[in-house]
Amino acid sequence: MQNTILITGASSGIGKATALHFQRQGWNVIATMRSPEKDDTLNSLANVHLERLDVLDLTSIERAIENGISKFGRIDALVNNAGYGAYGPLESFPRENIIRQFNTNVIGLMDVTRAVIPHFRDNMSGVIVNISSIGGQMTFPLGSLYHGTKFAVEGISESLHYEMKEIGVKVKIVEPGFIATDFGGRSFDFQAGEIKEYRPLINALMKQWQNPDNTASQASLVAEVIHKAVTDGTDQLRYRAGDDANFLLDSRKKMTDAEFFEMMNGQLEKQEG
Repeated sequence: MQNTILITGASSGIGKATALHFQRQGWNVIATMRSPEKDDTLNSLANVHLERLDVLDLTSIERAIENGISKFGRIDALVNNAGYGAYGPLESFPRENIIRQFNTNVIGLMDVTRAVIPHFRDNMSGVIVNISSIGGQMTFPLGSLYHGTKFAVEGISESLHYEMKEIGVKVKIVEPGFIATDFGGRSFDFQAGEIKEYRPLINALMKQWQNPDNTASQASLVAEVIHKAVTDGTDQLRYRAGDDANFLLDSRKKMTDAEFFEMMNGQLEKQEG
């Protein structure tokens, strides 16, 4: 029997690249997204089954998992990829946006995981891959909401690593650096607000993000790392994706808080200049 993977947020970016990569490796793929009727690529591929899944909708989660098992017989791996980034001064965010950020990136991830665990427990096997970010180990300015969710994903995954071992399930975290996806478009909620005191910081950060010297990795690279995490058979918890991820996370571990903040502030001051 072919192995089967369920991927959330498979309509674009990392999720879509992961679906394509696993399909090419001979896996059955349950590619889930909020609007599968809009897909024009995955639905034509052999061994790929599309399902509607919105991580904010429990009924859609349960139905997608049930339909996927009915289609392929079992699920061997779950990739929790669905999510987006909210950036801007905390003071500028409406409360409903704050709740949506945490509901999508944290509660939604846990709801999907909780729905799959009984199936994994019945089989006494499975792999859970949670897509975090370098932003789950370090922070950038104006990212209190996004980083808050990714730090939460890291803590949830690390703790889950212990209990899942009791039922033969492995838990993995993938930490991409900057990736060339549409994260800056529909997967991005930027609230600049009208408070003038934050404007210099906002302008400097926007310039840094748009700097052509900041070369981003391709989503296909992350898909390869996810495949390694799913298939390597080890108990390794964290996997980095991208040269910038290695550089920034290594720097964060080696530096004191003051040293790291000085480096980051120095980068922003260059943009302000």
